[in-house]
Amino acid sequence: AARGIGGVPSPSTWNIALTQGDASREDLIAQMGTGLLVTSMIGSTINPNTGDYSRGASGFWVENGEIAYPVNECTIAGSLHDMLRRIIPANDARTHLSTVVPSLLVEGMTLAGN
Repeated sequence: AARGIGGVPSPSTWNIALTQGDASREDLIAQMGTGLLVTSMIGSTINPNTGDYSRGASGFWVENGEIAYPVNECTIAGSLHDMLRRIIPANDARTHLSTVVPSLLVEGMTLAGN
């Protein structure tokens, strides 16, 4: 847990370093083909019994490996167990930060929205 200046302790992370991959972020976008490049996430629902994961998101729609247009107010969902097995990391983590996390490609998620 971590505590801010005017609040109670809450769950937090620090000193996390994920292993980087060999591909660039652009390579992963091209590999994705069609999908969503998530830039912002809202809320969270994880069922601890089943591993079902669902979250609001926004970002950019990708068509034929290239960013096509912005997307707002959609939902991404999947099985947390499957998601963790399908992570493909890029090589773009900022190593000077205490949270060293590259861009990630997660295949096989469900996307809902207009």
